[in-house]
Amino acid sequence: MRVVIAEDSVLLREGLARLLELGGIEVVDTVGDAEALLRSVERDRPDLVVVDVRMPPDQTDEGLRAALLLRRRYPDLAVLMLSQYVEERYAVELLTGHTHGVGYLLKDRVADVREFLDSVRRVVDGGTALDPEVVSQLLVRREGSELERLTPREREVLSHMAEGRSNTGIAEALYLSDGAVSKHIHSIFTKLGLPPTDSHNRRVLAILKYLRENEKD
Repeated sequence: MRVVIAEDSVLLREGLARLLELGGIEVVDTVGDAEALLRSVERDRPDLVVVDVRMPPDQTDEGLRAALLLRRRYPDLAVLMLSQYVEERYAVELLTGHTHGVGYLLKDRVADVREFLDSVRRVVDGGTALDPEVVSQLLVRREGSELERLTPREREVLSHMAEGRSNTGIAEALYLSDGAVSKHIHSIFTKLGLPPTDSHNRRVLAILKYLRENEKD
């Protein structure tokens, strides 16, 4: 696994590089702005970019815009965005239209090294990693949506799905059997109108369904 880190804080940038290297992940470059990120990816062709949402010169959404551009240029490139605060609009913009290899985490999540490295590997493997705090805020705002059809337990399961957990991971978190989790997920797919298909990941589609509704609010 080869990674490029884009973060304007030198301390955090070097800290991220150290964590990844300790986890056996090769960091091929570290940069401090969006333009340098674009050049680095073109030159080094990494498997993953870890990108701060807000970067110089304006400290608004330069990192996000660079990540979206890179996804268009290199569809197989995995992207893990980092943010200081919960910014739902950025999570929606990143995930809408992309159903594999994307993540959005709060920077505080990096403090849990094991969880952070698990998220990195999950995103590189084509999965998703959405911060639990972002998921929580999105679910709270789902009033009047299709999610009202879900039971409280199904909403919990969907929340863990959005974080990127496997069925086994959800079972462990909620103290359920694997069979019970499978039944809840099947019910979620049915209630959200997601029939079986060979061409799409229904887990991600379930997440995107409420993300897209949030975008319309």
